[in-house]
Amino acid sequence: MDSIRQSNSFLDKEIDQFCLAALSWLRAELMRMDESGRPLVETVFSRIEHARTADGVVRQIETLILEGVLRAGDRLPGERDLARQLDVSRPILRDALKTLEAGGLIVTRHGGGTCIADVIGQVFSPPVAELISSHRKATADYLEYRREIEAIAADYAARRATSEDLVLLKAIMERMDAAHAQEDFETEAACDVEFHNAIVECAHNIVLLHTLRACYRLLSDGVFLNRTRIYEMPDARNTLLTQHRAIYDAIVARDPDAARKAATAHMDFVEKATFHAERSGDWQRVSRLRLNQRGGAEMAEP
Repeated sequence: MDSIRQSNSFLDKEIDQFCLAALSWLRAELMRMDESGRPLVETVFSRIEHARTADGVVRQIETLILEGVLRAGDRLPGERDLARQLDVSRPILRDALKTLEAGGLIVTRHGGGTCIADVIGQVFSPPVAELISSHRKATADYLEYRREIEAIAADYAARRATSEDLVLLKAIMERMDAAHAQEDFETEAACDVEFHNAIVECAHNIVLLHTLRACYRLLSDGVFLNRTRIYEMPDARNTLLTQHRAIYDAIVARDPDAARKAATAHMDFVEKATFHAERSGDWQRVSRLRLNQRGGAEMAEP
């Protein structure tokens, strides 16, 4: 009996030690979460050596924004946590954040923390975007420009994408597949934009990144394209998904020529579909006017 008690006592101690270790690990992980509850498993910020001024902090955050690591709306960790990650004093961090906010790169919201500013949205002012959206030639020029730039981005992505880039691209492709299968048009459209964003990130060219992000912003805002009209075209959604898959497969296969050709074919289809949808919309508008003029609802359908 004594040996059994000793064995049980030993087992109890082992369990207690295991539980304490598990609690310590959980506490450490919780401490690595930001104020919104998102885990900071691997921070994007790095320790700044011998920081006596705010300049090093400013340069690091500017670089993360420039390289597309930090994007519009991304929330920075709380002051204490960010100071710890950067290994700087909180007064130095406050000075850096003031400099970044004065430069329009971050915004501080009362009760909402500090976020990366929407600098891309400032590329085209609302009046200019309105002018662009009301002129057919601007739409044609936009699509022509994107046709060439998208091909370059896909080419570079096939050459330069890292394994981490491909993990992200795969996740977006899977979400797009799922949204397509569920006929979730809104999510599928959002994945479409995010997919193209991810490709240009894979290209690892800063100028290309921000140029195309400005284009995608116009796309998201519906300045040039009405995706709903395109999706309503026969088999358009299936065609778009197949083309996205072809671009993805070429990038994963590290085949720049195939990636370029797939991106070009995709933009050719988008251009044709856009103008077909526009013409179809005009046909419907004229048909409704004719019907209303000649009796409208009083006329029996054929």
